[in-house]
Order: sequence, then C-alpha cells, then structure tokens
Amino acid sequence: MNNHAGTVALVGRPNAGKSTLLNQLVGVSIAAVSPKPQTTRTRVMGIVTVPGLQAVLVDTPGLHGPRSELNRRMVAAAEGAMSEVDLLCWIVDATRPWDEELAARFLGRKVVVALNKIDAVREKGKLLPLMAQYGTVGVVVPISAKSGEGTRELLTEWAKHLPEGEALYGDDQVTDAPEKEICAELIREQVFRACGQEIPYVAAVEIEQFDESGRAEGRVVIHARIIIEKPSQKAIVIGAGGKMIKRIGSLARKQIEALLGVRVHLQLFVAVEPDWTTNPRLLRDFGYPEK
Repeated sequence: MNNHAGTVALVGRPNAGKSTLLNQLVGVSIAAVSPKPQTTRTRVMGIVTVPGLQAVLVDTPGLHGPRSELNRRMVAAAEGAMSEVDLLCWIVDATRPWDEELAARFLGRKVVVALNKIDAVREKGKLLPLMAQYGTVGVVVPISAKSGEGTRELLTEWAKHLPEGEALYGDDQVTDAPEKEICAELIREQVFRACGQEIPYVAAVEIEQFDESGRAEGRVVIHARIIIEKPSQKAIVIGAGGKMIKRIGSLARKQIEALLGVRVHLQLFVAVEPDWTTNPRLLRDFGYPEK
C-alpha cells in the first residue's frame, strides 16, 4: 500500500463541527469544543495516522464576518491556513441550508466536503439534494463528527488527494502544539460551557506556570489566568462562593489529566483586562498575532 502524507485544513462556518472532528480523529481532546460558535480562536494542529495515511490537521476558526479586531484576526488565521495546506476539508452542517457564499469561495480548489451532523437530520432524504449541491465543489462524505460515523470513509477520501510520501511525525504523536497551549484551550472550553450565554467571546486563558518537575512521579502543577473584560464578568466566572470557578477547574482538570496522563494540580485565577479584544498589544500577548 502506498503511503500518503500531507496537511489538511478543517474549514467552514462557526459551529459546523471542525474541532469535534479533529478531536474524534486524534482520539483525545486537543481543541476547544462547545455549543457556541467561534470556540476555536487560533489554529490547532492535530495528527491522525492510519495504515497508508498520515494527515496533519489544522483546525481553524470559523469563517464569519469579522465584527472586532479579535474576530478579524481569527478569520485571518483561517484564511492563512487555507493557503498553506495540501487539501481543504470543508465541514458543513447538514442541518443548515446550502451555503452558496462559501461554495463560491472554495470552487476550483482541492476540497473534500464533510457533510456533518447527519445524525441530527431526521428525514435522510433531505441529504440527497444537499449532497448534489456540495458535490459541485468537491467529493462529499456524509459524517457525524460526534459519533465517528463516516470518518473512516473521510480518511480514505483524503488519502486520494494527499501526495505520496513518508509520514511526517511518529505514529503515536497526535499534535505538535505545545501542551501549555492545549491546556489553555481546554480551560477556555470549560469557561464557555460553564458560563452559558453570560460570558460572550471575551475570555482568554494564559498559562502562567506549567511545572513538570514532578512529572516522573505522576504530577504536574498548572497555574492559569482567565482573562475577561469587565468586573461584572469576573463575578460571573468566579460565581457565588467561588462555585463557578471550582466547577470550571474540576472539569478542565479532568480533560488535562486525560491529555497528559498524570495527576494535575490546577489553580485558576481571574483577571480583568478592559477591552483586550480590541487592544493590539494584548491580543498579541494572549496569542492572537497580527497576520
């Protein structure tokens, strides 16, 4: 069997399931996932290796109309990834209508369309016209990123479009992103999940301490700052009697322990940085560089 290896950008609208697909394929949570759109802020690299294929996955922020400097940088990150990879995988929400705008944007490029959330479509006959429409852009593979249905077929299709070559990474490597960055992503995911609609997209996470000195004994110490824009938001994140911040920390710690394979002592702090989502210096400091 010839081996194929290359880079695949997971692109599409916010909340289409890009991060869910990445996590499903690599087998561990490395990208923030929540029911809210625009959870992914920066590019997260995942690596999936199966017989005959190694795909280096670039998860990107959802393509949307930028409303702030943060949004603009998110879209720039997605567009930058699209120009640097061997293949685009356009993740489409099967419960939504035909996306003519993005179809025009992808037409003529090397694209595989992953028609996602097929498990949420009650009338399966409705998938056929969607598949015909998206088939004008590229090969369509119906999937459920949540359950994994169709993902084997998706990988098979990717292999057809990626160049022949040796694997770029070891068989057991699932990401080349630093562990600190992934931990920050997982903490931010739990902020989104725990705070519901009360905290809009103004939360960033900065790892201040990542102490691995006790890793050989099965213990890592992490101190992280959750950055928001207003004192009222800080009160929400902390919660009455500190209940909310404890919940966020407990859920994030479980995910981080699964990732690192050791016990984790996680300590969270909340800091207010007014208007950080529009401040170029703070955006750069928090990991959202100018493109």
